[in-house]
Amino acid sequence: MKIKAKLLTFTTITFACSSLTVGIVLAQAKLTNQSKLVINGIGPVQVGMTVPQAAKAAGIRLVGDKPNNNCYYVKPQGEPKDIGFMVTQGRISRVDVWKNNKITTPKGAKIGDSEARIKSLYPGQIKVTLHKYVQGGHYLTFIPKDRAEKNYRVLFETDGKRVTQFKSGKLPEVEFVEGCS
Repeated sequence: MKIKAKLLTFTTITFACSSLTVGIVLAQAKLTNQSKLVINGIGPVQVGMTVPQAAKAAGIRLVGDKPNNNCYYVKPQGEPKDIGFMVTQGRISRVDVWKNNKITTPKGAKIGDSEARIKSLYPGQIKVTLHKYVQGGHYLTFIPKDRAEKNYRVLFETDGKRVTQFKSGKLPEVEFVEGCS
């Protein structure tokens, strides 16, 4: 009888731990303000996913412009706010962070950071160009060293002093100045 009780206890503990682990993994997979913007996506959403795949991965509904074959945007319904996904040829091609200063890169870069901080976080990997519309502003483009990421970029827009928005994604979409216009 003691063996059955021990086996039942072991099975119950194993099941409880497994359920807890699955719950933690699923909770971490959802797109939140703590999700990190990386060179090819944000949190569980990857460049190359379809909108339904991205919504499922993010655990949220994505809403926005009417789908077309050229270019359109979708955004999370609810949180996180002030981010958008550019969709080209039916797939996510870039992630834009507009006013959300909670979302960061894995190194901690975010809206409000100084140009000097961005350059210090990514030494030798930032290309600086003049902003097309903001006088004195710049585009600080992170260029990866990893050959597997050669077709991706993270692009920080500044007012000449601080980051005002940033985006990541594949070339050439990540460098489209006017988004889908």
